[in-house]
Amino acid sequence: MEAATEVAETAPVPPGLGDLLDAGDGAVVTLVAGDTRLAAHRAVLAARSPVLAATFQHDTSHVTITDAEGPVLRQLLAYCYTLQAPQLPSMAPQLLAAADKYGLSGLKDACEQQLAARLHVENAATTAVLALSHSCSRLKEAAVAFIKTHTYEVVMTQGWADAVVSHPHAVVELTCLITEPPAPNSPPATTEGGPATTEGGPATTEGGPATTEGGPATTEGGPATTEDEGAMPATTEVGPTPASHRQLPCDPSQAHVTAALPTIPQRTASPDEATASPMRNLPGRERDGRLIQAAKQGTVEALQELLATGADVGARDENWSGWTALHWAAYWGDAEAVRCLVDGGAQVDARDHRKIAPLHLAAFNGHTAVVQMLLASSADPNSRHHCGGTPLHAAAHSGHADVVAVLLEAGSEMRARDNMGKTSLDYARLNKHQHLEEMLF
Repeated sequence: MEAATEVAETAPVPPGLGDLLDAGDGAVVTLVAGDTRLAAHRAVLAARSPVLAATFQHDTSHVTITDAEGPVLRQLLAYCYTLQAPQLPSMAPQLLAAADKYGLSGLKDACEQQLAARLHVENAATTAVLALSHSCSRLKEAAVAFIKTHTYEVVMTQGWADAVVSHPHAVVELTCLITEPPAPNSPPATTEGGPATTEGGPATTEGGPATTEGGPATTEGGPATTEDEGAMPATTEVGPTPASHRQLPCDPSQAHVTAALPTIPQRTASPDEATASPMRNLPGRERDGRLIQAAKQGTVEALQELLATGADVGARDENWSGWTALHWAAYWGDAEAVRCLVDGGAQVDARDHRKIAPLHLAAFNGHTAVVQMLLASSADPNSRHHCGGTPLHAAAHSGHADVVAVLLEAGSEMRARDNMGKTSLDYARLNKHQHLEEMLF
């Protein structure tokens, strides 16, 4: 009974349970986690945990906890006796998982609150995956809102890269949550960094991002590009890109392919007057909002009509860090939408609130054709965002050899360092993209 005494000393028994301390040995069960063995009263544990109560129906005297370490078991047991959640932020993820498994809703809620209060760029991806894995609605909402506000920074962390490898299905679900707009007529979840509030999500268009209601689909498809050389799995994309989007293969044998930068042929949009007339009657702000939504959806005809009726090609999506329509088209890798917007006068080096340019987004997601188009339209291959990263840093981080080759051909500085002193080669090595080392050395 030594272990039981230790627990009682650190976790005072509340009124009404004191008589259990004098109960016979049959009232006691031993909990085992690794080398840790703790004795506790069946009645206490059964009253707190429906899972343990079901276990005790088999008249067992030992319960082995396989997915929690000794310190977590101690805190779990202390909570069962005191109903007081420990203030141990470093242990909160493990405690949350254990609380969810054993049906301790109060402890689970307390852990959610602790984790939500300590969200930052480095742990946001891990916290979001934890929330999704254990159906933590409030923690999920907080983590998604945070990532929407700091999307680029979060997806550049090792935490995101690790989540892609260890929890690919959760990352796919997370990317859908990050990119889906709120329901019609509902206020935005956050004041900055959230999705646009216009009605509907990205539409399924030929050559554009495939979606289902409420978010991007996981079916095959993707944005229209001039490259069509097979799809990489969605889980290889280290960025908020739905599973429907194609990735160019990072084939080491193609590491030195350097295609000539294409010129962008001029096109004139001539929308039907019957369609264009209602557009002209819309307030300017609504036209601009529809232009950004059309870029998200990849509906080129709508882009042409809106531009022809006076929509501002430089309008900003203030609910997503000030992205322009060109940012969205470059992010999705929609070459036809990019072509339309550039023809319509979009600034190829437009910066959002964090100085991220469309070229950064296209390079990060491996959209070679869009990278070529932007460079052919005089985009700066050495533009830097607020963390000092260049498009080459972004492509190297994600392992896109074709994009790296195109950027180097266009004059990207191979040895440029970001604000943390890292080169593109450093990021390639950090993320184990060995096929890029020879290109960037």
